[in-house]
Amino acid sequence: MSSQADVLSPQSKAHTAQKGSTNAAGFTDYFDLDGLLTEEHKLIRQSIRDFVKREISPSIEKWAQQAHFPSEIVRKFGEVGAFGPTIPAEYGGGGLDYISYGLIMQEIERGDSGMRSTASVQGSLVMFPIYQYGSEEQRRKFLPKLASGEWLGCFGLTEPDHGSNPGGMVTKLEDKGDYYVLNGAKLWISNSPECQVAVVWAKNEEGRIKGVIVERGMEGFTTPEIHNKWSLRASTTGELVFDNVRIPKENILPNVEGLKGPLSCLDSARFGIAWGQLAPPSTATNRP
Repeated sequence: MSSQADVLSPQSKAHTAQKGSTNAAGFTDYFDLDGLLTEEHKLIRQSIRDFVKREISPSIEKWAQQAHFPSEIVRKFGEVGAFGPTIPAEYGGGGLDYISYGLIMQEIERGDSGMRSTASVQGSLVMFPIYQYGSEEQRRKFLPKLASGEWLGCFGLTEPDHGSNPGGMVTKLEDKGDYYVLNGAKLWISNSPECQVAVVWAKNEEGRIKGVIVERGMEGFTTPEIHNKWSLRASTTGELVFDNVRIPKENILPNVEGLKGPLSCLDSARFGIAWGQLAPPSTATNRP
């Protein structure tokens, strides 16, 4: 019977031989992940790592203890390219691949899960559906400001009585001819108290789920904050409340219907979350 070494290519043997080496950043790379990365990937990772050490790590304990969301971090995330890195550059994104996105989320998670949540929501749950399912006008209106951090966005799916059952949502979208009217509520929404834009999922009269872009300042739209959280204390979390909110027809996402819309967003977000979960163990095993 052939051993694993007998069937590996020369490249794979070299790759395997490097496992457990210490990389240029001084981290022991037990699974030789660096061997799978390009030089561009490593530069992106180091850039975000330096950013986290400079802008997040020195203050995160205080922010968490005080349950303080540092709103100034939103612009800084935009400047460093943490929002929508896979979105094409013509809409303000980085035009990067998904490995780069994963590395960015991993490095932000080294600083704090709540900070990573802020960036994950912006990129995967707000910018992704607008790019994937929005009109060209919606892309050009919303994406550049979200990418730069001028605007913060949130994602409205979870409801008070339908957290893990999105198909049971009761938030309603009614067609009034020249506009729609939105009624309902969403709960446990990251970024909501500070958001300028909310991508919200609601059922129309036929019971079909539609995506709606709700903007700060629309009459009847409020975002109460949730206090006394036990975790992710440096992120901001709240509700979305819609009381006869008048929605222009141009704010409906035209290219998706049904649960495919929100669930595809969650798939995108989970990719970044999975990368983020690699950060705590690698950080813990590489402490000086």
